[in-house]
Amino acid sequence: MSIAFSETERQKFLADKHIAVLSVAADNGRPPASVPIWYDYEPGGHIRINTAASRRKARLIRDAGRVTLVVQREEPPYQYVVVEGTVVDAVSPSPIEVREAIAIRYLGETAGRAFANGLDGAGQVLFVIRPDRWFSADYSGVDLAAGEV
Repeated sequence: MSIAFSETERQKFLADKHIAVLSVAADNGRPPASVPIWYDYEPGGHIRINTAASRRKARLIRDAGRVTLVVQREEPPYQYVVVEGTVVDAVSPSPIEVREAIAIRYLGETAGRAFANGLDGAGQVLFVIRPDRWFSADYSGVDLAAGEV
């Protein structure tokens, strides 16, 4: 049996460094678009993602105004947090300090700054997402070998 994270645990898990999968409603009868993405989050705050303004996902996010973000731990103990959220702001050009903060989170100080500064800021958009609904599971107390799921 899985156990849902407490509010504090799920916010901490989301704030930890993970690659997320962002899903957003698509158009033209296609299934939802889902892409891996870097993100930034502080407990109790909003989720921030940065992407090229010309990308399909940016257009779909603007059109839908809502996204789902899945963050998971892929090795035992398996854990995940799913956040359904509303886009509350879209800033373009994306501020350099936010682009740097997100890149540094994943690449470290030197490589993160170089990566962020290599992006065309005018061609970037920062989406700010308010978490509306959460789902989570923490299998760390479950004996998966014994079939306790």
